[in-house]
Amino acid sequence: MADLALAAALPPPAGGAVDLLIVAGEHSGDEHAARMLRGLLAAHPGWKVCALGGPRLAAAGAQLLRDLTVSSTMGFAVLGKISHYHALIAEVVQWVGVHRPRVVCFVDSSALNLRIARGLFDRGFSAKAGGPTRAVYYISPQIWASRAGRRFAMARHLDGLAAIFPFEPACYAGTRLPVEFVGHPFVGADYAAPVAFDPAGPVLLLPGSRRQVVARIFPVLLEAFRQAGAGRKAVVLYPSPEILAVLQAAHPPADVWLQPTGAAPGPVAAAAVLTASGTMSMHCALAGIPGAITYRTDWLTYLLGRLLVQVKFIGIANLLLREPMYPEFIQRAATPAALAAQLRACLTDPARRERTRAEAEKLHALLAQPTNGSAAEWLQRQLAAPG
Repeated sequence: MADLALAAALPPPAGGAVDLLIVAGEHSGDEHAARMLRGLLAAHPGWKVCALGGPRLAAAGAQLLRDLTVSSTMGFAVLGKISHYHALIAEVVQWVGVHRPRVVCFVDSSALNLRIARGLFDRGFSAKAGGPTRAVYYISPQIWASRAGRRFAMARHLDGLAAIFPFEPACYAGTRLPVEFVGHPFVGADYAAPVAFDPAGPVLLLPGSRRQVVARIFPVLLEAFRQAGAGRKAVVLYPSPEILAVLQAAHPPADVWLQPTGAAPGPVAAAAVLTASGTMSMHCALAGIPGAITYRTDWLTYLLGRLLVQVKFIGIANLLLREPMYPEFIQRAATPAALAAQLRACLTDPARRERTRAEAEKLHALLAQPTNGSAAEWLQRQLAAPG
């Protein structure tokens, strides 16, 4: 009875049956999963899809069981929500056991999703444990950056993985987990870039999508913009009302405009960018907008991260290119003066702009979709595979 009560906390499938459950815990995962789902439902409009994710998955055709994007967090702020996440994991596991989707597709958010995958295995609900539901993963956890040993547990609990970076399949060598590179969603044919380069455009200030990080970074970006004396306005893109509240608390001046991501009918044109590491930095890199990356978090998270993370850069474009397309300013190095100097160089140095354009072309070539198909086609194959 207790298990059934947990399952009841999430609504049942609207039609009484479900083919696919998608779990995407953050804004970027919601966006990537929605693009994949649109492609899937275009080929199979009758398939029934439920999701724990956000508004983009709902708009793509999934029945949204719960919006997880409103509570996305990171670092040791997660500790304050441990009981919440434990309850959520138990709810999802039991929901799968009751409603028996053919496939559960986890999207990014490894701290949550790998625990759910383990829970499905431990309860005997997943195919790897003899159950009816295949468990697959889209967008690999960054095992190439830290905790590479996770790949062995993933191979025990998962039936397949779709990677968005070309070097990732090799990271799973030594396991039996089938891993395919499916191309990066930002170079797909249906990709609508949210930003574009325009040398006469405003400055972009992108402090991120997580409240704790935004609260630390945004005041630094505001002061860097003021010191740079750019002579033009700045635009700040934000993903949710929760982040808007954090931005407003910093009291931005009149020449700094706050704009919801995706609110404009086309891409936001910009001449330069100061950005947190993350999804938006990749958008900007592919658009060829010159800029710099900055990051600040609490010191405990940072110190532990230094012990765990084994990569030279935090910006994924820099990692892919193996050089600093975007110079990185982390923790104490992220000063207004240093970032202001970067901003002035981006706005005034033609060589900087040309170098960024050339590096953007290299990124597009590296991330292009391979011949074996898109993420939607990969997911279609997972649903067609025997249980």
